[in-house]
Amino acid sequence: MKKLLSSAYATAFLLCIHFAYAAGGGGVVADPGAMEGKHFDSKGKLPSSFTIELQNGLRKTLPFDDKRDFEEAQKGFLAAPAYKQIMADAGNVAWDMGSYDFLLQGKDFDSVHPSLQRQAILNMAYGLYEVVPGKIYQVRGFDLANISFIKTDTGWIVFDPLTAKETARAALELVNEKLGKRPVVAVVYSHSHGDHFGGVRGVVNEEDVKSGKVLVIAPAGFMEHAVAENVYAGNAMTRRMFFQYGVLLPRSPFGHVDQSIGKNTASGNLGLIEPNRFINQPFETMTVDGVVMEFQNTPGTEAPAEMNTYFPQFQAFWAAENITGTIHNIYTLRGALVRDALAWSKNINNALYRYGDNVQVMFASHSWPRWGNERIQQIMRTQRDSYAHLNNEVLHLANQGVTINEIQNVYKQPESLKTQWAAHSYHGSEEHNSRAVINRYLGYWDANPATLIPLSPKDSAPLYVEMMGGSTKIMAKSKQLYSQGKYREAMELLNKLVYAQPNNIPAKNLLADTYEQIGYQKESPSVRNSFLGAAYELRHGMPAGVPPKSNGPDMIKAMTTELWLNSLAISMDSKKADGMQFVINLVTPDNGEKFVIELSNSALTNIKGQQAKNPNLTITIQRSDLEMIMGGKATFDQLLADGRVKFDGDRKSFDQLKSTLTIFKPDFELIPGTKANSPASKDSRDPFEVQELAVTGGE
Repeated sequence: MKKLLSSAYATAFLLCIHFAYAAGGGGVVADPGAMEGKHFDSKGKLPSSFTIELQNGLRKTLPFDDKRDFEEAQKGFLAAPAYKQIMADAGNVAWDMGSYDFLLQGKDFDSVHPSLQRQAILNMAYGLYEVVPGKIYQVRGFDLANISFIKTDTGWIVFDPLTAKETARAALELVNEKLGKRPVVAVVYSHSHGDHFGGVRGVVNEEDVKSGKVLVIAPAGFMEHAVAENVYAGNAMTRRMFFQYGVLLPRSPFGHVDQSIGKNTASGNLGLIEPNRFINQPFETMTVDGVVMEFQNTPGTEAPAEMNTYFPQFQAFWAAENITGTIHNIYTLRGALVRDALAWSKNINNALYRYGDNVQVMFASHSWPRWGNERIQQIMRTQRDSYAHLNNEVLHLANQGVTINEIQNVYKQPESLKTQWAAHSYHGSEEHNSRAVINRYLGYWDANPATLIPLSPKDSAPLYVEMMGGSTKIMAKSKQLYSQGKYREAMELLNKLVYAQPNNIPAKNLLADTYEQIGYQKESPSVRNSFLGAAYELRHGMPAGVPPKSNGPDMIKAMTTELWLNSLAISMDSKKADGMQFVINLVTPDNGEKFVIELSNSALTNIKGQQAKNPNLTITIQRSDLEMIMGGKATFDQLLADGRVKFDGDRKSFDQLKSTLTIFKPDFELIPGTKANSPASKDSRDPFEVQELAVTGGE
């Protein structure tokens, strides 16, 4: 087992972020001991008596008598494929549903929050399901998301073609095998997260889209947000996803059990075909091959660009990722702009009042459908009220003086919501979502001057350790707190000690033990994974190595030149640029774009549609050739030698710019004392190549 884990640990970093999907199924870390309930880690601990007592209490108080979700999740099942693994074209495992079979033994796991275990079992649905007889079908359990098929007069409309070409292709093959082969006449991207568009090349050809033979429909702003959200802080997001998605955790009762809206994310070929039809109005109706669809734009909810869809002929409502089997993230732990819980609630309300009286089935890009008008309205109101209560109650408390550093211990859902499974925060959590609401409206500061410009933890921690009487006393007190089941109190002390003494192995091990018990107790997989992932790194160190190049050509093509220039400004080391000053004109004739790039005061800026009158240098390059540089297929100097780039003026400014650029790597510590003291490896990537995108799914 130790050898297996060592191998898994060494390869997880390289495999799991293929296409920067840190939760990628291609990084499958299966655990042969999971079925026997063995802990995968020789340093791991079993659930404590306090954790077991907590779990047993939850089993008695949670509404487990409500079995409707299980009935709905199983309704309409038609067939499952004979296989549980889907291979990527590159030869790795893109998807492995069988790695979670330990969940189907009928056991209660004390190392898993009972509500989370329930959700993890519900997400084990695998195969082809009928949603509306003869009209709407879903393939579930082939990726983090569901892929849906609407039967038209002559073919299929595909809603949300998953993360990877391979899993989407397998889903289409299953549908055609069981229901009769039909061509895909349209694809709908419900929103701008990768698990809802990345597999498009598994179901359609780009040539058919460009010719108009196949429609690809998306909400307004889709192309910008499909790329932009993951660029500026992409390297940091990729590293943080190791915790949110439990990248290093084997699939085990003691490790990764679920990702709340699905089992995990597939790791294969992520693609993107640009839509040829955008939905721009708040409500917009169109008919595709005999199927009438009314699209409801819901920007600023689960994604910056997202839309629901109503099918009046079938009395069916597609809720995208706005209504699923969980309360979602208002703030996603890998890092993203804080979402608007109030806008989310209002968009659900708009759907409820526009479609609620007529709808008979509601299905979505995750989880399972709901049938019957009364049941659907109940779910819609439950989720509407959950987001509204979160927003309103947190602001109510904030207006009474509760701060961002207290709200996670004060905000509670009302009992009427707690008793409804659709109000449980698997993807989000009450703790981090409540803090997000305050952050959205009031920012990170709690208005105490002592926290406005705080010391860094590595500087403040030694002061605390000294005042507490040193490591011996801290360890003794922490062991006492741990033995009493006071894990958060023990964490508070041990975190200070580990920051002050990052090489204190006993302190790191005890902090890991503490994190592990907290992780076992958490309902949200993202929170669970974060604590268990941190425990793993404290015990074994953080992963080492340089990640593989993960930016596919479709994502590079979709990235605007302005977005690329903005990202260069972020990668520029301003200290190296001190005293430099230049103006560069950039021209890309094939798409008619022009930019001015200016470095002054150690800041790199750009403006589109302008040209400086007296630049230091003018660079002329076709956008198609620039994409080769952005994608790491060529360098400026190589294209200069080939005559495909033209420099007019003094190239000194270009060389100065190049000398300031940093190549980011997700190899920084999140927990002190977890990075090996090995020489930094030289990165051979060209600094003008696009930094790795943190393209994530199901956020």
